[in-house]
Amino acid sequence: MMKQILSILICVLLPLQLLAQKTLTLTLGEAIETARRNSPEAIAARHAFRASYWNWRSFRAKQLPSLTLTSDPSLNRSIQSVTLEDGSDKFVHRNQLSVDAGLEIQQNIALTGGKVLLKTGLERLDMFTDNVSSYKSTPVVIGYEQDLFGFNDLKWERRIEPIKYEEAKKTYIETLELVAAYTTNRFFNLATAQTSLEIANYNFAYADTLYRYAQGRYNIGTITENEMLQLELNKLTEQTNRLNAQIEVDDYIQSLRSYLGISENITLVVIPDDSIPHFTVDVNEAMQLAFQNNPDISAFERRRLQSESTVAEAKANRGFKAALYAQFGLTQSNEKLKESYRDPMDQQLVTLGVRIPILDWGVGKGRVKVAKSNRDKVYTELEQERMDFELNVAKIVKQFNIQAGKVAIAYKTDQTAQRRNDVARRLYLLGKSTILDLNAAIAEKDNSRRAYIAALYNYWNLYYGLRSLTGYDFEKMIPITEDYELLLK
Repeated sequence: MMKQILSILICVLLPLQLLAQKTLTLTLGEAIETARRNSPEAIAARHAFRASYWNWRSFRAKQLPSLTLTSDPSLNRSIQSVTLEDGSDKFVHRNQLSVDAGLEIQQNIALTGGKVLLKTGLERLDMFTDNVSSYKSTPVVIGYEQDLFGFNDLKWERRIEPIKYEEAKKTYIETLELVAAYTTNRFFNLATAQTSLEIANYNFAYADTLYRYAQGRYNIGTITENEMLQLELNKLTEQTNRLNAQIEVDDYIQSLRSYLGISENITLVVIPDDSIPHFTVDVNEAMQLAFQNNPDISAFERRRLQSESTVAEAKANRGFKAALYAQFGLTQSNEKLKESYRDPMDQQLVTLGVRIPILDWGVGKGRVKVAKSNRDKVYTELEQERMDFELNVAKIVKQFNIQAGKVAIAYKTDQTAQRRNDVARRLYLLGKSTILDLNAAIAEKDNSRRAYIAALYNYWNLYYGLRSLTGYDFEKMIPITEDYELLLK
């Protein structure tokens, strides 16, 4: 008796609770668009791309001339020791102010790894003790810095950084397609749970009707007690299935709602679309597009160059090293500002620093060997990963090309199972079939419906998986692109 009362309360209160909540109906396309804006992966992808963009901008800025204003004013009021002409020392009181300003233009030379300098400056010195002022001008100074036989990081950056930026753009597009695949998974999890709830509600109502009908037949002796008990057991089982299905629906609603960034406590109802696009993908075309658009291919090239860069750096740090600095310019000084720019004198400065390792007990050689071994390891890994990548693309394409047919078969199976269930129900009510036949028809109906939903999920999962691999929309026959300028705002 208590079970019946509980069942009635659930049947009455559950619909009232659902009506009190706001309901949002979603198609797969709408869910994906929402996820591409609000999902954690999409938000993280936008931040990651912006960081990569500013790294790229910093690299580009290093290739351009830089202009710097320098100034180092100083006030000196102290007693200091000075050496006189006869070699003796004397303490003198200093009270002076030095004010200077300079402009410096620098340009990195990626080909050599050096740096060109162009400077100009002016300095004023005020001696307050003697009430004297003087000026020192440097109208123009040209300098050049260069590490000889050293590691040219500018050259390697020039090769690696463009690949890293292209990889970042491709990764962003790939991530959005993977977000679509993740959303598809959550969408169809909920669709499957909702289907199970629909099946459970239908089966419970049907089982309840059959049980009531069986009670009348049992009372007149047309069915056995065993058959009536079987029908009662079916009813109780479907009642339990309905409760479990509702719990599962609630869990998957929460999962999808969280992923879509929906904070309101609303009920989601998903509608799987029975219509799917029909097209066939050529394996060779997909392979070519994957090698052109997939970020993994750019990552392969980046990792190869980085391993070669490490070897070049180890070799450069092992042997003879020298640093050259040369400076040529004009300078003049005078107590008058105008005169300090008249008839400037030449000034030259050349420095050469040399470092020659004589005995390092094989440290430098060992570092080179380690770098080469790591490079060869990367080569091997890249070759294997490239082969795996090709196999994965071919597998996804082949699976996708047959999945539309599997969806069609699953749809026909579902429709046939529904009709068979209707026939089995009528036959049982007419007394022309057994309860075992009826239960088998119900099980086939339920399994066929769930198999059809699973076939739809597999299709869309492969659909977005193929898009993420190739960066191409085969349905519209256009590359997948994004407005990166809008993304950076």
